[in-house]
Amino acid sequence: MFRYIEQLPEQALVQKLARVVTTLQAATVLMQHGLVQEQGALQRVIHEIHEDITFLSYGLIFNDLTSLHKQYLDAFYEEEFDTDDPIDSTQKRPMVRRAKIQAYIANKEGSDLDPSRAIALSKTLTKTYSGFVHAASPQIMDMYGGNPPHFHVKGMLGTRRHAEYRMDLWNYYYRSILAFGMVAKAFGDQDLFDQIHDFTVKFEEAANKSYSPKRERLGE
Repeated sequence: MFRYIEQLPEQALVQKLARVVTTLQAATVLMQHGLVQEQGALQRVIHEIHEDITFLSYGLIFNDLTSLHKQYLDAFYEEEFDTDDPIDSTQKRPMVRRAKIQAYIANKEGSDLDPSRAIALSKTLTKTYSGFVHAASPQIMDMYGGNPPHFHVKGMLGTRRHAEYRMDLWNYYYRSILAFGMVAKAFGDQDLFDQIHDFTVKFEEAANKSYSPKRERLGE
C-alpha cells in the first residue's frame, strides 16, 4: 500500500480533500434516492473533515503549528494494526478531542465571531448529525409519516423531508469549495485561491445567495 514518508500537514490536507470529494458524491447519490438519513450521516463525516482542514490550514496560514497539530498528525498517520494478525494488534489511535480542534479554530476566527459562540455552533452541528450516525430516535422518526403513517424504508423521495435535505446538501458543497480555497491559501498558491474565490461567488449567485468569505480572514 502507498504511504506518505514525510507525514506533513500539507499531505494530510491533500488526503482530506480527496475524501471531501468522494463523500460529497456519495451523499449526493443518497439524496437523489431519497435516503436522507444516510445522507445526514455522511454530512456529519464531511463536517468533521471540514473542521480538520480548517485546523491544519490555519496552522500553516498563520505559521502556528502547535503541539496539538503534532498530536493530531501523529494519530492521523498511525497505522491501524501493528502486527500481521489484526486480532493481536495493540495499536490504540490517540485521537485528539474534537473540542480542542474546535477551540483552536474559534480562537483564530475570534475577530469574526465570539469564540465561545463559534465553539457552541460547531458542537451543535456535530451533535445534530451524530444522531444520524448513531441512529438516534429523533432522527429516525424523521423517516415516519404519510397516510397512513409508516417508516419510509425505501427512501423519502417526494416528501417534505427530501426537499429539506436536498437544500441542506447545498451547504456542504459550498463549505467544501471554501475548504479547497483555504488549502490553496495554506499552500501559498494565491492564483489558485483567487480562482476558487471567483468560483465561490458564481456558485452563490447561481443559488441567489451572497455570503462570500472575507479574504482577510484567510491571511490577506
